[in-house]
Amino acid sequence: METQKPPLIWLNIFIFSFSLLLALVATPWYAWEHGLTLWHVLWFFVAFSFTNLSITAGYHRLWSHKTYEAHSLLRVFFAIGGAFSLQNSILHWSSDHRRHHRHVDDFEKDPYSASRGFWFSHIGWMLRHYNQESYSDYTNCRDLQKDPIVMWQHRYYVPLAIATNLGIPLLLGALHQDYVGMLLVVGALRLVLSHHSTFFINSLAHIWGSQPFTDKNSARDNGILAIFTFGEGYHNFHHIFENDYRNGIYWWQYDPTKWLIKSCSWIGLTKKLRVTPQLKIDSAKAAQIFKKAKMKLEQRAEAASLHDQLQREFDSLTALMKEYYEAKKQLLESKRQNAAQKYENALLTIRYKQLKAELAERYRLWNQFVEAYA
Repeated sequence: METQKPPLIWLNIFIFSFSLLLALVATPWYAWEHGLTLWHVLWFFVAFSFTNLSITAGYHRLWSHKTYEAHSLLRVFFAIGGAFSLQNSILHWSSDHRRHHRHVDDFEKDPYSASRGFWFSHIGWMLRHYNQESYSDYTNCRDLQKDPIVMWQHRYYVPLAIATNLGIPLLLGALHQDYVGMLLVVGALRLVLSHHSTFFINSLAHIWGSQPFTDKNSARDNGILAIFTFGEGYHNFHHIFENDYRNGIYWWQYDPTKWLIKSCSWIGLTKKLRVTPQLKIDSAKAAQIFKKAKMKLEQRAEAASLHDQLQREFDSLTALMKEYYEAKKQLLESKRQNAAQKYENALLTIRYKQLKAELAERYRLWNQFVEAYA
């Protein structure tokens, strides 16, 4: 017997449906009939970036995971942008997200579990009262309930959401003498794209991509998805190192949220940026490769002997890795001390360079073995 589905949330259905209708039908029609100017395009990208960065840098990395601390001006900026994004209050969003991380992929306890399919994790979970019993349970956000800006935004979320989603487009409409155009482009079109690009983090980022750090959950790393989600596409990394202010950890990975947080630290708007030690990152990557290689080796006739060799290679790599990062740490600490220790610094530098070369060679041998046999 099929269990009865929870009741529909008609307000959410109306918001998602009406804004989608305006974005897909009314906006193209208006653009065809009346044309759009560079101002429409410019303000669209400004508003789109404002709302999405308020979610990624504010709701997500600042409040949900406490990966850094922010000045009150920046927190107010993110709080207003979050209301403009129309994704519920900071307190509510963070509570859902912390529950997601604690119970990721759990069919019942994860609010937007990917195990229930793309549609559910993308938008379906917001169309019915699936989590009605825990909807207002914020016990996992007691720290945020002590934040006056969070509670101000939570208390006045509805008027803030109405004021931003109608007020900002109307203000721009008055500035450029085009109320309808700005309501459609900066209002509806921006809202729809902001919604679904954010929702992709819950859906596509758990389906499409690679798992270089862990396969204990469904989260994936995807560089293409990172472009549309302001850096949140590196989701596999995030789910194993959730307290890191970065998602894209390498300089070439597209993560504008990381760049914003880091840039703000230079002018005193952010501080105490939390970063995962590189040893932990490299160890997680090596362990994941080791795990996949072991599974492939089981299919070979000489699996037992190759497995022993794989284990030795892995143990040698991780041991050298730890020694290298310890030497690097000692070298950095010694450089902070006075010039009287130049001789010790020189010795540490030589040892560090030796270990760096040895580690590079060990990585080469490791990759060579994995590619050849696994």
